Amino acid sequence: MATTIFPNSSLLILHHSYSKQPRIHSFSATSSTLSNFSSSITSFKNSQFTPNPKSLTLTTRPSATSATASDAAKPETLKSRLKNGDTLYGLFLCSFSPTLAEIAGLAGYDFVVVDMEHGYGGIPEALACLRSLAATGTPAILRLPESTAAWAKKALDLGPQGIMFPMIESAKEAQKAVSYCRYPPNGVRGAAHPIVRASGYGTDAGYLGHYEEDLLIMCQVECEEAIGKIEKIAAVEGVDCIQMGPLDLSASMGYLWDPGNKKVIEKMRKAEKEVLEGKKGNMKNGGGGGGAYLSGFAMPHDSPQELKSRGYHMVSGAVDIVLFRNAAVEDVKKFKMSLEIGVGSSDDGDGDVDQTAESKDADEKYWSE
Repeated sequence: MATTIFPNSSLLILHHSYSKQPRIHSFSATSSTLSNFSSSITSFKNSQFTPNPKSLTLTTRPSATSATASDAAKPETLKSRLKNGDTLYGLFLCSFSPTLAEIAGLAGYDFVVVDMEHGYGGIPEALACLRSLAATGTPAILRLPESTAAWAKKALDLGPQGIMFPMIESAKEAQKAVSYCRYPPNGVRGAAHPIVRASGYGTDAGYLGHYEEDLLIMCQVECEEAIGKIEKIAAVEGVDCIQMGPLDLSASMGYLWDPGNKKVIEKMRKAEKEVLEGKKGNMKNGGGGGGAYLSGFAMPHDSPQELKSRGYHMVSGAVDIVLFRNAAVEDVKKFKMSLEIGVGSSDDGDGDVDQTAESKDADEKYWSE
């Protein structure tokens, strides 16, 4: 399904592959609504967008939860795309706003992490965001507030394509996390599959046969002790991705205010290398797609492009709250600057204002971004 959004228009046209005529829906936002989200994506993967003065065309993906028995081909999942060698670009959603979730999906992110660890919502609020993302065909990943069987059970019943376990510090804890995702006898997940959203409220007759294959299990390694065991954590059967946590790692090393510290970076690079070499070694030894992929956060000192160049296959380049904050601060700053120089005055300026703003931006600490 392709979506065409016409800037400065109220039309959203959905082009279905099985329909001769596109469906036209009203859409209240203008092109500026998407600009903050799409700008962080276009710098990472220009191929996802085709800028045009008159229209912007985005390609959306069908979601696993919306698939029906009549589908001719099974839709791609995050897991299958990783196996195909894709590099996926995503957003962290901390506001728990269904509207921002929907905008993020329309902007073209490959996935959105609904963050229950540091975000402002729980299971009911996450469900609303998952429904908004499903409407745009964007896979959702749920990050748990803590790595327990109870939280995993409630999150998985909502039907996300991925689940992220925070603060995994050993191979044993990673094995427990995997067991929380699987029904007996392969795990300890509580069974309510005939009635939960993950199985289409019981309408997906094949759910028990494919849920393990479709679910992306991510373990977050984010402290100095865990980094020392990362090779063994990544080798645990069922762990699909290792999510690096640069902020918590820097804090555990005594550099809370300095995540770009040389010692932190050295520790990160060593850990990244161990995960990548483990993945490569598994494939050489006939392990097929076994071993964990690298997933991480972009930082002001470590861009999405740099993460990709080092072998990351999942990159999160932005947080919804930060995108809105930056846009709001910039909007207010521009207006107040216009008052200082005088709107419509004969003084056309010599660039001093812009230079002052640039100097101020350069002086900001990167962690404040």
